[in-house]
Amino acid sequence: MIGQANSIERRSGVALWRQIADQLLHSIAVGDFPENAALPPEVALAERYGVNRHTIRSAIAALVQEGVLRAEQGRGTFVLSRRRLSYPIGARTRFSEGLQGQASERHITLLASSVEPANRRVAESLGLAKGVDVIRLETRGEADGMPVSRAAGWFDARRFAGIDAAMAETGSITASLARFGVSDYLRQSTVLSARHADAADLADLDLQPGAIVLVTVAVNVTPDGQPIQFSESRFPAERIELKLSAL
Repeated sequence: MIGQANSIERRSGVALWRQIADQLLHSIAVGDFPENAALPPEVALAERYGVNRHTIRSAIAALVQEGVLRAEQGRGTFVLSRRRLSYPIGARTRFSEGLQGQASERHITLLASSVEPANRRVAESLGLAKGVDVIRLETRGEADGMPVSRAAGWFDARRFAGIDAAMAETGSITASLARFGVSDYLRQSTVLSARHADAADLADLDLQPGAIVLVTVAVNVTPDGQPIQFSESRFPAERIELKLSAL
């Protein structure tokens, strides 16, 4: 059974339509509504959640745009097949390999790059002095044409000068690092959190306001323990689940 009206928080700071959309997403995820199942009519949902039909329409419209529901004129609203991809976080975390077998097309696009002074967090993670130049790469990962990740990665500008050009050419962090003699690397640490998508997430991941993103902050090192990459990645929770394994 889908969420009851008393689960809606009117003073939470989160729009009512977004709360309802999130509860419908949860109901779909746990199997309350199988593929192609019809949602209850708008009037029934409005009564259940204690809101007006306009609020229900806003929630449904958001899920239609996010590819979770489809609306058919004169027939109602139906659940689309919306299997979330499982992205493994382990000792060797690789975007393309992690989604192998789940998506036929997988690639990373370089959105932007810059050279900037390392802040304290980046410097400590890479074993550098604060203020030393680092290269920042902004990337987006896609699976079968759907945005599934947005990441920022930082690299020592002295050691990896030109990694932005390599990334633009190869579309792969692993292949780009190989050009600098890094044939293998390991995940030293990963910190997980979740938050509402910000404006950049909404635009780059094609999300609706109020959507939740899973955030990973990670450090990659060479097999002998030298830090080479500090990164922060965001994954839309409606499309990706993170699967943790031993590091």
